[in-house]
Amino acid sequence: MLALHFLFISGAEIFFILFIVVMVFGADKVPGIAKGLGKGMRQLRDATDDIKREIKNSADKQGIDTSFTDDIKKEIDEVKKNVSDVTGTIKRQ
Repeated sequence: MLALHFLFISGAEIFFILFIVVMVFGADKVPGIAKGLGKGMRQLRDATDDIKREIKNSADKQGIDTSFTDDIKKEIDEVKKNVSDVTGTIKRQ
């Protein structure tokens, strides 16, 4: 059985929240709200990418070695894989 869980919110709670949103804003306004939220999230992602790029460029100009961040990312990915391997068998039961 596939359960929908997003930030510890069950499917019924998500449905209730969507119902309240439709009741408050109306069905014709919901797509516009979703579009605005999507644009906002995209702008936030672009801004964080720009900040990361500027920090990396500054570090490169100053001669700071940033190669350790790649090692950290590899270690984090390995830990995530190991955790998912362990929890995957638990979730299937």
